[in-house]
Amino acid sequence: MSRFNVKKVAVLGAGVMGAQIAAHLVNCKVPVILFDLAAKEGPKNGIALKAIENLKKLKPAPLGVAEDAALIEVANYDDDLKKLKGCDLVIEAIAERMDWKSDLYHKIAPFVAKNAILASNTSGLSITKLSEALPEALRPRFCGIHFFNPPRYMVLVELIATPTTKPEVLDQLEAFVTTALGKGVVRAKDTPNFVANRIGIAGMLATMKEVEKFGLTFDVVDDLTGKRLGRASSGTFRTADVVGLDTMAHVIKTLQDNLSAETDPFYDSFGTPPVLAKLLELKNLGQKTGAGFYKKQGRDILRFDLAKGEYVPSGAKADEVYGRMLKKPAGERLKLLRNAEGPQGQFLWAILRNSFHYAAVHLATIAETARDVDLAMRWGFGMKQGPFELWQEAGWLQVAKMIQEDIDTGKALSRAPLPEWVFKGPVADAGGVHTEQGSWNPTTAKFEPRRVLPVYERQLFPELLLGEAGPRPDTAGKTLLENDAIRLWTLDDEIVIATLKTKMRAISPDAGEGLAQAVEMAEKDYQGLVIWPGGDPFSVGADLQAMLPGYVAGGAGLVDSMEKELQEMMLRLRYANVPVVSAIRGMALGGGCELAVYSSRRVATMESYMGLVEVGVGLVPGAGGLAYLARRAAENAQASTDKDLLHFLTEGFTAAAMAKVGMSALDSRKLGYLLWSDVIVPHKDELLYVAINEAKAMYRAGYRPPMKRQFAVAGRDGKATIQGQLVNMRDGGFISQHDFYVSSLIANVLTGGDVDPGTLVDEEYLMTLERQAFTTLLGHPKTHERIMGMLSTGKPVRN
Repeated sequence: MSRFNVKKVAVLGAGVMGAQIAAHLVNCKVPVILFDLAAKEGPKNGIALKAIENLKKLKPAPLGVAEDAALIEVANYDDDLKKLKGCDLVIEAIAERMDWKSDLYHKIAPFVAKNAILASNTSGLSITKLSEALPEALRPRFCGIHFFNPPRYMVLVELIATPTTKPEVLDQLEAFVTTALGKGVVRAKDTPNFVANRIGIAGMLATMKEVEKFGLTFDVVDDLTGKRLGRASSGTFRTADVVGLDTMAHVIKTLQDNLSAETDPFYDSFGTPPVLAKLLELKNLGQKTGAGFYKKQGRDILRFDLAKGEYVPSGAKADEVYGRMLKKPAGERLKLLRNAEGPQGQFLWAILRNSFHYAAVHLATIAETARDVDLAMRWGFGMKQGPFELWQEAGWLQVAKMIQEDIDTGKALSRAPLPEWVFKGPVADAGGVHTEQGSWNPTTAKFEPRRVLPVYERQLFPELLLGEAGPRPDTAGKTLLENDAIRLWTLDDEIVIATLKTKMRAISPDAGEGLAQAVEMAEKDYQGLVIWPGGDPFSVGADLQAMLPGYVAGGAGLVDSMEKELQEMMLRLRYANVPVVSAIRGMALGGGCELAVYSSRRVATMESYMGLVEVGVGLVPGAGGLAYLARRAAENAQASTDKDLLHFLTEGFTAAAMAKVGMSALDSRKLGYLLWSDVIVPHKDELLYVAINEAKAMYRAGYRPPMKRQFAVAGRDGKATIQGQLVNMRDGGFISQHDFYVSSLIANVLTGGDVDPGTLVDEEYLMTLERQAFTTLLGHPKTHERIMGMLSTGKPVRN
């Protein structure tokens, strides 16, 4: 099969979704043209230009770095349709009106390139019906492509074929969306709202119905249905505000208009909830309008009270007894909730029962397999487990009987019985829908394996569901060394893989020792070393809980020796005789960031958040982070016609002193923690594959580590300049006295201390200054307050 080579993409429609899809394409280095109507006043491309400008203000940020908005080309339908001829993929993302979409298709069809794919980003309209507006020749290259909001962060993309879509078109699009855009693809049947929204919005409506029944408030419900339940931390109603209540209303209307009591036995529960109707009437559409189910007023968060017709104080929490129940094993948890006497427990059982019931009844009509439903709910709604996974974990037949009893006694939302396959045959015998053979397809009555496409060969450890067969990183390959802190292993006897096992992958003394052993092994018998976390985060840095007892027992001397060992390990990585590649995903903070920058190369997922954040706990970076910033500033100054070292040092100082964190891999590169030679990978599950191949390529190219050399520092004059700025910030009330003290110590290290400007130093010299600053601060009462605050609450203390 020939490669689907996407040189340029056109996005039609500069609304909220269209503009954000264009932004994500730019994040992934895909050239894009954003089309919209010609403006009636001002510049003809004014509508698209305004949408692009708005991208810079949206939260969470759709762009990896705001200035990349300039890379989005703008166009209008009156003057620029000929530009479509140069696009390999055209994504239509205009308003959810069948007639508007059909009119646009008539207009663009003559300009779509003969081998291009045309796809509609509808959230629920019939793809087959949309295709009827296209000429016969274009229909085989037309399909649905449903991104989830916000498209940069939500993994799910649903692909929907029509009866005339060529199979290879979906295969090509799936490969592009997976590797180039980093998405998880689920192929949905062409039914109203497809898979995730069909299950998810039906679930939200059912939840609102149960909220009304049990008399609960939005804040309590969100506390119950967020992280405690293994779902998105925003819970039910805050999630609705983020998505937009108008968007939610449209999806509900799609259900109402395209389904009936005959086609969906749960149809009676699809009525627009009174509270949603009222908010829509008030034009309170959620986050986009500043008010929805919640409203921010100053520093306070208010919730809407339908009975009063106004916003009232929020912040109520769920009864902690249910928090404890939700920590129990799945089977015990569901039994306890079903038998609970309080309204909160009864509510939780009701929404879980409803989700199991709805998913089972509709599986055959909306998806190919149960795998598609569970992955769609994980990727599209931020659930830790899909409905079938949780049901299976809790005990398939036991839960099935509980659901059926509620159906029979009229407690469920619908009288529709569970399908026969739930109780009899292969699923009942296997104890669930996910097995080593595959996931249940009720249409073929078989357990079917995952789709095999070449793109998935890049995912060495794909995200697996409960009960699925497949490689798991904690047991895969050949173990070379393993203890409680680290596992060293190899998949191919060519590259050593180091995976930290500590909580949040903190770098404990044992972990540091293990990494040093990994370098030794790699140099002796292998081609390179890859430091790969296996999941999020990459590493949150040094293990403070291990360090504090050391300080209490052995004082500053013991901590100094611990820090020296960590610094020596970092230098061991930098000067190793084989390439060391850090494979970064999620947070790489403090020592985790230092681990990355001292590697030979970095391969990072788009959602990598890097920074030296030690100031937050009243410390300075102590494992070489400041030495790295000083060295990079000197190297950049040497390569520039501007020889003023302080100009190159200022950004690094600000990043460390303000504990700045790159909010994407692109932003982390802007801060200097990733280099232009480093690789950014859109898909998290391709990270290890790319990192291993990067290490092998470097080795085969004859890799040699950098030579140790001295570099210039800014000296006492540079320190005095920075100190003057800090005095102004302190006296102006922008930083505290302790912030001033910590930042002054950072400036001292970065500038080389009390030496002449331009003095040549080495990394070890600056690392000594780092250790002195670190151990001094570790004995400071204000630093103790910050450390204990972080360890107990997970949040920084400003003192």
